[in-house]
Amino acid sequence: MYDYDVLFVGAGHASWHAALILLKAGKRVAFVEEGVVGGTCTNYGCNAKILLDTPFELIDGLERYRGLGVDDVPTVDWARLMAYKKQVISPLNQVMEGMFSKSGMEVLHGHGRLVDAHTVDVDGKRVTSDYLVLGTGERPMRQDIPGKELVHDSRDFLDVESFPRRIAFVGGGIISMEFASIAAKMGSQVKVIQRGDRVLRMYPERYVDRVVAKMEGEGVEFLFNQSVASVQRDGEAYLVNLADGDSFQTDYVLEATGRTPNVEGLGLEDVGVEFSARGIAVDDHMRTSVPNIYASGDCVCKRIPKLTPTATFESNYIATQILGLNPNPISYPAIPNLVFTLPRISQVGVTLAQAEAEPDEYRIEVVEYGKRLLFEAKNEADAEFSFVFDGDGYLVGAAFYGQDAGVWADLATMIINRRTTATELGSMIFTFPTESQGLLSLLIPLLPQK
Repeated sequence: MYDYDVLFVGAGHASWHAALILLKAGKRVAFVEEGVVGGTCTNYGCNAKILLDTPFELIDGLERYRGLGVDDVPTVDWARLMAYKKQVISPLNQVMEGMFSKSGMEVLHGHGRLVDAHTVDVDGKRVTSDYLVLGTGERPMRQDIPGKELVHDSRDFLDVESFPRRIAFVGGGIISMEFASIAAKMGSQVKVIQRGDRVLRMYPERYVDRVVAKMEGEGVEFLFNQSVASVQRDGEAYLVNLADGDSFQTDYVLEATGRTPNVEGLGLEDVGVEFSARGIAVDDHMRTSVPNIYASGDCVCKRIPKLTPTATFESNYIATQILGLNPNPISYPAIPNLVFTLPRISQVGVTLAQAEAEPDEYRIEVVEYGKRLLFEAKNEADAEFSFVFDGDGYLVGAAFYGQDAGVWADLATMIINRRTTATELGSMIFTFPTESQGLLSLLIPLLPQK
């Protein structure tokens, strides 16, 4: 007799969604967590980021009306905003753990290490379970350079008390670009150091170039084809030394050059669970090389985007596997993704780059939403939609540029996954005038009627 039916190593989104389903089905479930319940997204990532970002999104929107009845745009008191963030975000893990405990799901605090296929050692205490689910997530990568101990990561930034007057971002991915957008609005001197010749390479170049140009207009300096050789103290500031010999002074250095899965120290090699530096290997049913051990979320070696929604999707799927409710391999629907720059960029399904490379298979339609419907586009004249259609005329991909890009991507995701026709959308009534209705009104004429 095992102590539990299902034991989760990690208590983030990759785990607790499945746990709730299994608990409702009568299973005995528990978590092993060496940090805090909820994982990175809840405590040190998405939730804190969107709370801190929202005032800057509102300011960015007001700036579009400057001279049109709005003359004074407010500024952000970072210290007060940070205090509010801590007030809202800090209790979340305790609230979640209390809910888990009340419902009968125990949280075993400590580092978990697999002893065998059914046993986990938690700081010296051994617990057993019929099934194990690994949801250990990822952590920020760090370049091995002199002065690396002086460099901060995203978790540090989301907790910084006093906003830096000068800040350097190492890397040109999502985290750097989102935080640099905030820093520009704060009036800081901002530099983005990117090893290649582009930032946000996973997003459409036409929209990334617009964001870069806007940020440059706000004073952000992009150092392309550059890398950091070392960081050193320079009085009360820091000196960033570049590989080409140049250097500059700054007050804060944030590295966001990628994330690496948490696979070390788990005893995977002792139990026979296959893994690599890219993550834990799973089959098309999310099983590891040990059949009763599953893995979910960012710790998994996979090609699809490592996002909170995909971790949740996998978690829910694993629950159906353990309960024997779904014999089918996992099948991912179209996955939307969004970068919270100012303005936002989102995409879903077939990318513009793929569609452009295969003109015989796909058709791209660009719709200038801001210019055509400025009255409901919140004066965002350059807001734009790019739709990708297959040979039968169905929507199979989309990319969006504008403040409401997240809303648009979610609507497009439903239309893509359902292969919705113009007739089906035309049979429904939507609110007016809204950003969602604006998208639908411009998309419906482009969809097949059948």
